[in-house]
Amino acid sequence: MSGPRRAPGSVVLLSGGMDSATCLALAAREAPPVHALTVLYGQRHATEVARARALARRYRVATHTVLRLPLGGLLASSLTDRRRPLPRGRARPDGAIPSTYVPARNTVLLSIALGLAESRGAGAIYLGINAVDYSGYPDCRPEYLRAFARLARLATRAGVEGHRAPRLVAPLLYKSKADIVRLGERLGVPWALTWSCYAGGPRPCGRCESCRLRARGFAEADVVDPARGGPARRLPRRPTS
Repeated sequence: MSGPRRAPGSVVLLSGGMDSATCLALAAREAPPVHALTVLYGQRHATEVARARALARRYRVATHTVLRLPLGGLLASSLTDRRRPLPRGRARPDGAIPSTYVPARNTVLLSIALGLAESRGAGAIYLGINAVDYSGYPDCRPEYLRAFARLARLATRAGVEGHRAPRLVAPLLYKSKADIVRLGERLGVPWALTWSCYAGGPRPCGRCESCRLRARGFAEADVVDPARGGPARRLPRRPTS
């Protein structure tokens, strides 16, 4: 006897960054209809939210929920508190968690996404967490993802009634930033619509850790980042001796 069928459709946690945009492109191919979820949790700027809206329009998602959840005053992080300086190019000890870590952010966002997926009847939640080129956040690790997947099975009506709880899909978990750029190129991700900079402003600062990880990913993939000027294209190959 076959097991319970997976429900169609998906929820995508859409921040407006390159990782979530790549997940959106994948979900649009693999698990339509797509319900995008963007949360304003008190981050420093709303630039990425404008990019999330643009991406949702580009991919013609079924619904795009922009949820205001003003937790910034409760969460100790340089991403939510302008009095705390952003780390800019300074090395930190191995294993140290940077000031940009937002306590319980992924747990809060995934909980909302789980409720939305169950309410919409969606069978999957796509999220762009990464355990390779990332900042060392504890809620971006594979063991965290496995623990939340178990919670999803225990805490949902679908799981309790023997149906399939919404599954967590983290297609970028073991990919480098260069791998993500290559995947996004194959999917046709519109990089010009994405935003990665922690600082906000009219242009990316180029100095925060998110900017540096992005720059390294595009450089290693030999693709020009349109956020730094010019259309996305492959760089000329360096001559080999």
